[in-house]
Amino acid sequence: MKVLFLMVLFISILLIIYKAYKNTQKVTLNKVNLPIPDSHHQHGPLLYILQISDMHIERISISPEQLYNKVAGEKIDLIAITGDFLDKKSTIPKLIPYLKVLQRLNAPFGLYAVFGNHDYVLKQNELEMLREVLENHGCKILQNEHEVIFFEGKRVNIIGVDDFHTKKSDLHKSFSSLKEGYDLVLTHDPNIVLTMKDYQYDYLLSGHFHGGQIHWPKPYHLAKLARTMMQMNMIKGLLYYDDKPFYISEGLGQTSVNIRIGTRPEITLHQLSLYEIEKEKALLAVYD
Repeated sequence: MKVLFLMVLFISILLIIYKAYKNTQKVTLNKVNLPIPDSHHQHGPLLYILQISDMHIERISISPEQLYNKVAGEKIDLIAITGDFLDKKSTIPKLIPYLKVLQRLNAPFGLYAVFGNHDYVLKQNELEMLREVLENHGCKILQNEHEVIFFEGKRVNIIGVDDFHTKKSDLHKSFSSLKEGYDLVLTHDPNIVLTMKDYQYDYLLSGHFHGGQIHWPKPYHLAKLARTMMQMNMIKGLLYYDDKPFYISEGLGQTSVNIRIGTRPEITLHQLSLYEIEKEKALLAVYD
């Protein structure tokens, strides 16, 4: 009887592991239509942003061509990659076909990226190799700095805040000399939103948590990464803090082990309405 029980238990564990592995291949394309605040009655032009996060190229379960086929028919104005490309120098070449696929999407406003904590595991010369590969394939890397695009006459500030987890973020530098416009923040670790009370932004994109990756019965392993956010049930998806919206992607790849429970790999397409923010911000400045 004991032997039978152990056999059943062993088979059950194998089935769970197999199903958890198969989950890594069930990539979802989530579309997010960011609600316009109640105080804004005038819709502006729609900006479509494709977000890719946490590729973890050593344990990615989607091929470059599968990635392309998932999104090729979508309207994409800009591509944002929110960190954790890889862990090892030896896998940098494996990243290149994915970057070529993203280039094939021909996003008119290009590709923007920030580094994550796993990228900073690389030695400095290896990180520079990664940077060179990214830049050679059209990626603009933002490290505590911002870039500006003009979309249908609207100014969009793309603010790249470096990784909070590895203590490389500098909010003051990132937002320094920022002119009036729609403020889009790209960063890896969403924990930083808890420190941004004095920094205004319209939308923030992040990753880092993998939706828990092994989210059963709770994502206990996230405690070391985000105890406060875990307690606040801020693990994935569209969330608000201090009345400001931010998004935590479940990520495309996996880390440590190539399994997922209670979560699936994610590609995200964000639809942003560039409403008339200039007038409201000007009014706030007057009343302040």
